[in-house]
Parts: sequence; structure tokens; C-alpha cells
Amino acid sequence: MTTIGNSDLSVFPLALGGNVFGWTADRDASFAILDAFVEGGGNFVDTADSYSAWAPGHSGGESETIIGEWLAARSRPEVVVATKVSQHPDFRGLSAANVRAAAEASLKRLGVDAIDLYYAHFDDEETPLDETVGAFGQLVSDGLVRHVAVSNYSAERIQEWLRIADETGVARPVAIQPHYNLVHRNDVEESIAPLAQRENLGLVPYFALAKGFLTGKYRSTDAAGHDSPRAEGAAVYATPQGLQIIDTLERIGDAHGASIAATALAWLRAQPTVVAPIASASRLEQVPALLEGGRLELTADEVAELTRVSTWTPEA
Repeated sequence: MTTIGNSDLSVFPLALGGNVFGWTADRDASFAILDAFVEGGGNFVDTADSYSAWAPGHSGGESETIIGEWLAARSRPEVVVATKVSQHPDFRGLSAANVRAAAEASLKRLGVDAIDLYYAHFDDEETPLDETVGAFGQLVSDGLVRHVAVSNYSAERIQEWLRIADETGVARPVAIQPHYNLVHRNDVEESIAPLAQRENLGLVPYFALAKGFLTGKYRSTDAAGHDSPRAEGAAVYATPQGLQIIDTLERIGDAHGASIAATALAWLRAQPTVVAPIASASRLEQVPALLEGGRLELTADEVAELTRVSTWTPEA
């Protein structure tokens, strides 16, 4: 187990992504995946109020609803649930009134008294940041949220959030959720990770498996033949360097009797301030690799080799 930043949240070092629940995994499949994750030692589930509003016939909140039904059916197991606000069709943006209304709607869907970790999903530059910071702080003061976090924010805006929180005496964020993996490193490593390290914030990276590319499933930039909704997004990484990363993951994983996916997650976990990468499973048989990714420990030389082979220098 590991602790998120300076919070009291003790979590398994791999978060189960809830973006698929009610989308590519129906209610029964979602329940089975959640059961297997918890039975395997997992206790950290990540979702958002907007999941899965993008799917035809959906309006948002489907993932939270399924997680809430599962929590109720399992007599509320000791699971840390993170959710987010700003993208639900009915609750867009981060005005104080919207943050409050969205949080109350999430609480109702999840069937819990308090949200363990509540993210500002995307920055809302149309709302004064001090208004947003105050709204999140009030949720903590009122006991509706245990801890605050930010997702998809620049380092500059995170630093400003921290300044406002400190000056007004409200709860500071304890976590940052950035897009970070072996084929998408530079933005985080150059600005977000140093800030997280300096301010004792935990990184909870999303797209930890690069939309499935880092499972080794996509060896061509041609997405044809793959039925995953993310196939096209994953296949773009199948460049010569991307395939070299996969080959290296496969060789290192084989030395541990581990999958490519688990090895990619283990590399991410080894990076400074990373507490728990997020990875989702649409099928029950995918869960063991995720759990393995939360336990596999690579050697320093293996981490260094993967870091070297995945280093990308922009053209001048």
C-alpha cells in the first residue's frame, strides 16, 4: 500500500479506471471486474461524473451509478473512490455553485457520505480560480469531500491553486492526475513532477497504458482488425520507437514472468512522486495483469533501460 501525498488515503499502488463501466463493460461485467480487483488486493477506483456521456444514449454518471450499486451490493467494502467535476453535460465548469451541485449529484450516485478524492477534471479559465479553490475547500469543510485534487492542469495553475489555498486557509490538493506513460513523458517530467515533488503531491497518471498500446496488442499503425473503441488512438504509437519500447517491455517482463502491461505499469510506478497509475479493464481476464502491475518491482537497471529507450527529444 502507498499513501497519496500528505493525505490519510492508503491505497494499492494501481487505480482501477472506471471510465469503461457502463460503456465497454456492462453492469454485470463491471461488477465482476470490481470484485476481482478487490479480491486481488486492490482498493482504489477512479471515475468521473461525466463517464460515459460520450457514448450514444448516455447522459453522464453511468460509471458512478454502477460503482454506487456495486458498493451497496457489497456492503460498502473499504474502497477509496476518486471522482471528478467539470465535464458532465449538466454540470460544466468549475463555478462554486456548479462544483457544489455536481458533488451532491456524485454523492447520490455513489451512495456514499463523502467523496474520498475529488478532482477538478479540467481547468476552467472562465471562472476565477479563487472561486473554484474556495468551493472545493468548502466541500472539505462541510464533510462532503475528504481530499481535493486536480487533473489536466498546468504546473503554473497548480502552483496558483496552492497559493490561494494557503492564503485562504482551505484544503490543499493532495494529488495531480496527468497524462503520463512510457510514450508520453516530457510534459509531466519537465514541469508537473518537479512541482509534485516540491509540494508533496502524489501523481495518479491516466492513460497509463497509452490507450492499450502498452499492452503489446498494437504492433502496427493500422487499427484495422481491432474492435476496441480506443484502437485508433493506441495504434498511432506503433512507430519504430514505440515498437522498440514494446520489445524492451516484453524482454524485461519475460525475465520476471510478467506481462508487457504489468511491466509498463511497474516502470510508471517507479517514477518520482507516482503513487498509483490508472488502468482500466473491460474484461475480467484483464484484471490480473493490472494487479500484477501494482506489485511488480523492476531493478534499477531495468527502469533505466526503459527510460533510455522511451526518451524522446523534440526536433529543434
